[in-house]
Amino acid sequence: MPTNLMRASVRPTVPVSSARNVNIVVMALTAALVTLQLFGLVMLERSHAHAMQVSFPREPASCAELAPAPVSQIPYD
Repeated sequence: MPTNLMRASVRPTVPVSSARNVNIVVMALTAALVTLQLFGLVMLERSHAHAMQVSFPREPASCAELAPAPVSQIPYD
Protein backbone atom coordinates (compact mmCIF):
# COMPACT_ATOMS: atom_id res chain seq x y z
CA MET A 1 0.00 0.00 0.00
CA PRO A 2 2.76 2.54 0.67
CA THR A 3 4.03 1.84 -2.84
CA ASN A 4 0.76 3.09 -4.34
CA LEU A 5 0.94 6.31 -2.34
CA MET A 6 4.51 6.94 -3.51
CA ARG A 7 3.54 6.41 -7.13
CA ALA A 8 0.69 8.92 -6.80
CA SER A 9 3.11 11.65 -5.78
CA VAL A 10 5.53 11.02 -8.67
CA ARG A 11 5.32 13.39 -11.64
CA PRO A 12 4.00 12.06 -14.95
CA THR A 13 6.53 10.59 -17.33
CA VAL A 14 5.86 13.28 -20.00
CA PRO A 15 6.68 16.59 -18.31
CA VAL A 16 5.18 19.80 -19.66
CA SER A 17 7.95 21.69 -21.39
CA SER A 18 8.32 25.19 -20.03
CA ALA A 19 10.69 26.04 -22.88
CA ARG A 20 7.84 25.58 -25.34
CA ASN A 21 5.65 27.91 -23.31
CA VAL A 22 8.42 30.50 -23.22
CA ASN A 23 8.84 30.24 -26.99
CA ILE A 24 5.12 30.82 -27.51
CA VAL A 25 5.19 33.89 -25.25
CA VAL A 26 8.29 35.27 -26.99
CA MET A 27 6.70 34.80 -30.43
CA ALA A 28 3.50 36.52 -29.30
CA LEU A 29 5.45 39.47 -27.86
CA THR A 30 7.53 39.75 -31.04
CA ALA A 31 4.40 39.78 -33.18
CA ALA A 32 2.86 42.46 -30.96
CA LEU A 33 5.99 44.63 -31.16
CA VAL A 34 6.18 44.31 -34.95
CA THR A 35 2.50 45.27 -35.20
CA LEU A 36 3.07 48.32 -33.01
CA GLN A 37 6.09 49.36 -35.07
CA LEU A 38 4.15 49.06 -38.32
CA PHE A 39 1.26 51.04 -36.84
CA GLY A 40 3.70 53.74 -35.68
CA LEU A 41 5.30 53.87 -39.11
CA VAL A 42 1.90 54.31 -40.77
CA MET A 43 1.01 57.11 -38.33
CA LEU A 44 4.38 58.80 -38.95
CA GLU A 45 3.93 58.63 -42.72
CA ARG A 46 0.41 60.06 -42.47
CA SER A 47 1.50 62.93 -40.23
CA HIS A 48 4.47 63.68 -42.50
CA ALA A 49 2.25 63.69 -45.58
CA HIS A 50 -0.23 65.99 -43.83
CA ALA A 51 2.54 68.37 -42.74
CA MET A 52 3.96 68.49 -46.26
CA GLN A 53 0.50 69.23 -47.69
CA VAL A 54 0.00 72.13 -45.25
CA SER A 55 3.52 73.52 -45.70
CA PHE A 56 3.59 73.35 -49.48
CA PRO A 57 0.23 74.08 -51.09
CA ARG A 58 -0.28 72.84 -54.63
CA GLU A 59 -0.35 76.35 -56.09
CA PRO A 60 2.58 78.41 -54.80
CA ALA A 61 1.97 82.06 -54.03
CA SER A 62 3.72 84.43 -56.41
CA CYS A 63 5.86 87.17 -54.87
CA ALA A 64 6.94 88.78 -58.13
CA GLU A 65 5.14 92.04 -57.33
CA LEU A 66 7.30 92.84 -54.30
CA ALA A 67 10.65 94.58 -54.67
CA PRO A 68 13.65 92.72 -53.28
CA ALA A 69 14.56 93.74 -49.74
CA PRO A 70 17.93 95.43 -49.33
CA VAL A 71 20.54 93.21 -47.74
CA SER A 72 23.31 94.77 -45.71
CA GLN A 73 26.79 93.43 -46.29
CA ILE A 74 28.56 92.00 -43.25
CA PRO A 75 32.31 92.57 -43.34
CA TYR A 76 34.47 89.52 -42.68
CA ASP A 77 37.73 89.69 -40.75
